[in-house]
Amino acid sequence: MAGRGGPPEEPIEGPTGGGDDEYRSVVFDESFVEGARLQEFSAQERMDDEEHAAVRSRPVGASPGARATSRQGLMLVLLIVIAFGTAVYMGVRNPLPDPPPAPAQPARMVTVPLAPRGAVPGGTARDLAARSPAADFRTGADGVTFPSAPGTDHFTESQVLAALAGAKEYVVTSSVDPAVLTGGAVRPVRLLLDPGQLDQFERSVHRPRSDGRHAVTGWMVRFDPDRVALAAPQVRVNGTLTVEETRPGTLEVTADHVFVYALRPAGDEDANGASLFTVRREVRFRFGPEDFSAHQLRVHSVSTRAGPMACSADHSATLAPLLAGERAGDDRPAGTDPYALDGSRGAVCGVLADRTVPGPTGAR
Repeated sequence: MAGRGGPPEEPIEGPTGGGDDEYRSVVFDESFVEGARLQEFSAQERMDDEEHAAVRSRPVGASPGARATSRQGLMLVLLIVIAFGTAVYMGVRNPLPDPPPAPAQPARMVTVPLAPRGAVPGGTARDLAARSPAADFRTGADGVTFPSAPGTDHFTESQVLAALAGAKEYVVTSSVDPAVLTGGAVRPVRLLLDPGQLDQFERSVHRPRSDGRHAVTGWMVRFDPDRVALAAPQVRVNGTLTVEETRPGTLEVTADHVFVYALRPAGDEDANGASLFTVRREVRFRFGPEDFSAHQLRVHSVSTRAGPMACSADHSATLAPLLAGERAGDDRPAGTDPYALDGSRGAVCGVLADRTVPGPTGAR
């Protein structure tokens, strides 16, 4: 017979390790117990009420773990709602500012003098105009007419009309206003420009030069009042305004006009001493959506051809017309230095066509 603490002499029948080994792999942790759908009555509860069954059903979600999980989910949803509401409120109270518009690019400008072949004809302003191609031109602002102005893909009809109106105002102010032509006024033109171009404009006024960027005569038609006076207050004008959306969000207006001025020498009241001076001016403007609220415009480029004028004349500050009886002679453009790196583009000159000069017989 085996000792008290020894192993049995015969192997124990049944599964190895006893009956409990069958359930060794099953773990009843706390969450499993709390999540049980049935709950056994305690011994005291069964003694108090013998009619009750041994177990009772537990309400779903009644476990402490479930209640804690539910509260955490509720708090998370509440925090999300509060954060979203705060973001919306702050966005309404402090909306993000609109991105600043693209800076205005410098205007490009070129002036080509047109030299006459012979002496500049003189006469009265009325007679000269009647014998020139400008005989049927309108005068002043009436010569700057609007085209039909339908809307574009990104601009309404009213915006297109506003762009045309702004372009016309600039053309009339810079090419017809006597205060600008011979009075030395620059403020009327300055007030119409985009603030991004004002620095370029001021440099042109105070330090004009023929570099394609800083000629006053690119911004406006201007004569030296010490040398030239208007022989007639009316400026004859003819040309077109066209509008096109060149790319999404950019509206381009082109003002292409011929201006004919009757001029005389300053201080000379002789009515027969007038002569005609013709300026062909093409100004391109660009407008973005932000420009309409600010009532300003951007000058993109200006191309001017003017005569009769000497090829070698400095036209950066004022145009220098040849007046009645004067000749260009053998005048040639000033020499161009290809080694100069100061931004100078060199002189360009043309010849004034004979048909533009008033003939002596009244033929146009």
